[in-house]
Amino acid sequence: MAVVAIDVNCDMGEGFGAWQLRETDDDILIKLISSANIATGFHAGDPSLMDRTVRMAAEHGVGVGAHPGYRDLQGFGRRRIDGSTAELVNDIIYQVGAVREFAKRHGTVLQHVKPHGALYMELAVNEEFSDAFVRYMRKVQPDTAIFCMDMSVTYEIARAAGQPVIREFFADRDYADDGSIVFTRRVGRLDPDAIAEKVVKACKTGKVTTVTGNEIGIDFESICFHSDTLGSAEIATAMRQRLTESGIRIVPVSQILGRESPKRQEDTHEQG
Repeated sequence: MAVVAIDVNCDMGEGFGAWQLRETDDDILIKLISSANIATGFHAGDPSLMDRTVRMAAEHGVGVGAHPGYRDLQGFGRRRIDGSTAELVNDIIYQVGAVREFAKRHGTVLQHVKPHGALYMELAVNEEFSDAFVRYMRKVQPDTAIFCMDMSVTYEIARAAGQPVIREFFADRDYADDGSIVFTRRVGRLDPDAIAEKVVKACKTGKVTTVTGNEIGIDFESICFHSDTLGSAEIATAMRQRLTESGIRIVPVSQILGRESPKRQEDTHEQG
């Protein structure tokens, strides 16, 4: 795998009311990415913050994505919540609809849906849940991409159903030998240059070094980093610089899927 064009996505709008995450500056990050995963109110976010974040994305030509999570404000969507498949899919529908309406308000479209946190991980291994989620997308958003991991059942089901799907590489997370993400709550800042080197290596070789020191193969079309990672703006800046220096273009998901970029109210803006 040698990548020449890549999407860069980031979770955004993850405050609530007067509360904002430390070290998060969406005004800076929106200029460094090509896709925004916008919190939809269950794990973070509120209507006014959704409106502001979607507006910024539209103004900067950044793809708008819904970032639905478990109904878990206190735990930031990182705790698994038991519920029937129907209940959980209805929660996703509710949240996706919110961002879709704000996208319409600002003259753009819903580019993708990326589940958040524990919901993302549950979908990755739960065939029944992923199947119901993909069937909803096929009926209501058949041209909207699903963001997921290469090793997930979500990817396999979406691909088999013909739903557009984008696989992610996690820049600011570690990998286990089986290709899964090792979720540990870090203390202190990560090294932006080390992360940029990791990303460029993955793009050029299709490999990542795991926590045990092994090299594993990984396929992806988008690079993900998190706005709540300490020093996220520095990480994004270093990644963008190293990718550009390495001849790897940052492009909208529409280009990766071989489509025309959606037109917005004023003009079409493309990140390079």
